[in-house]
Amino acid sequence: MRKVYFLIVIAFIEGVVMSNSIKPKAAVAKYKSVLPEYTIENCVSQFTRDKAVTTDKGFYYWFVEKKFTSNLNVKMSEVGGNSANHPPHVHNEAEVFYILEGTAKFYLNGESTTAGPNSTFYCPPDIPHGISNAGDGPLRYLVIKNN
Repeated sequence: MRKVYFLIVIAFIEGVVMSNSIKPKAAVAKYKSVLPEYTIENCVSQFTRDKAVTTDKGFYYWFVEKKFTSNLNVKMSEVGGNSANHPPHVHNEAEVFYILEGTAKFYLNGESTTAGPNSTFYCPPDIPHGISNAGDGPLRYLVIKNN
């Protein structure tokens, strides 16, 4: 029963994020054939630094990878002071950034602003966007994406 509820949630997310319409039956049927057996052990992810991938600017850690859900992924990134993992860019998936710690500078289509913890930044598909650390201390944030 839990697997069916999870499939419905994934179908809902896919419907809302990707097409702004909800088609749960079709999405559930699609995912039933490709998803692993879900258990409490493989559906809970606790951050540990030793499982994070180190980058030249900080690190990232996948809480949920798209190979596990077939589309949805959640990643935590940390970036050192006054830097960014990459410059502003464009891609065809929407994404949401959620600030956990530090001060972020958000860039969207030629404009920018800053925000701190418990702020979100929605990046629509095909719009230039970026995030960087506007402070001296670490910037830690989640990236939630459906691709």
